[in-house]
Amino acid sequence: MKKSALLFIVSILSGFLYSQVLTDPFQSYDLSIECETGKIFGTLLIPNTKAPFPVALLISGSGPTDRDGNQPNMKNNSLRYLAENLARQGIATLRYDKRLIGQSKTGQRESDIRFEDYIGDAKKWISKLKQDARFSKVIVIGHSEGSLIGMIAARDAKADMFISVAGVSKPADEVILEQTKGLPSHLHNETIAILDSLRKGKTVAHVNPNLAALFRPSVQPYMISWMKYDPSKEIQQLRIPILIIQGTADIQVGVDHARQLAASAPRAELKIIENMNHVLKIVEADRNKNIATYMNPNLPISDELVKAITDFIKNNESRYIH
Repeated sequence: MKKSALLFIVSILSGFLYSQVLTDPFQSYDLSIECETGKIFGTLLIPNTKAPFPVALLISGSGPTDRDGNQPNMKNNSLRYLAENLARQGIATLRYDKRLIGQSKTGQRESDIRFEDYIGDAKKWISKLKQDARFSKVIVIGHSEGSLIGMIAARDAKADMFISVAGVSKPADEVILEQTKGLPSHLHNETIAILDSLRKGKTVAHVNPNLAALFRPSVQPYMISWMKYDPSKEIQQLRIPILIIQGTADIQVGVDHARQLAASAPRAELKIIENMNHVLKIVEADRNKNIATYMNPNLPISDELVKAITDFIKNNESRYIH
């Protein structure tokens, strides 16, 4: 009796799993590109619609962020949900693990990585997607730090559209000062001194332990390379359709950044999403609840975000400007 009951349950589960595969609106494939020290790995989602269709490259933000938008002890699945939701709308997506993160163990040390490496990786992904006949257009979607990476890569590799999500409008050093102004005065003053040194291309050997996570010696060379770029100037060089998206509940990047980016690129479309935070979730006006969503992988992302991106891509599919 127990054996027959078990077989019945297995058969039901098997049938359920099979039906899920049949009804899934997209197919998932592993992809990789070569960099000078190894491979960068990503996930391509292909919608179950007739090709050609547009494809969006998702570029993650700062820190040890993987292809799904997650960091250690901070799993929210923001980029995974964005990729899957776009695929459901007939838009293919490619998202990838940054160097040293997830599968992308490139054999480098953190101290060897420069901002230009991330730009180069994004350009290689764009080129790979442009060579695939299944894709009608290649769209770059950059989240947070990925916005600056994406706008430069989109220009250099000739992508067809660019979308900034929670991207900043100022160089990295100015943003860091903005985000650390709430620190105790002695730590804020130390932050100013460290940034002054980094602007001159000089690393700082001794860092206050309270600032080590931000200014550890191994990440300082990267910061020097990152601070050279001004997003408001870089976005001016794009000659393709641009969409700038920002949530009003983002406690890391304010709406003023989106407005400044839009002012720097007058042809850009600007979309402000009420109550959307930095990890693309809709939240209440409570800081602790906002932060809690960074660790909630079950909370869906904003429907308005998905619609804004989908509408922008489909409305601009017939356009081609370089």
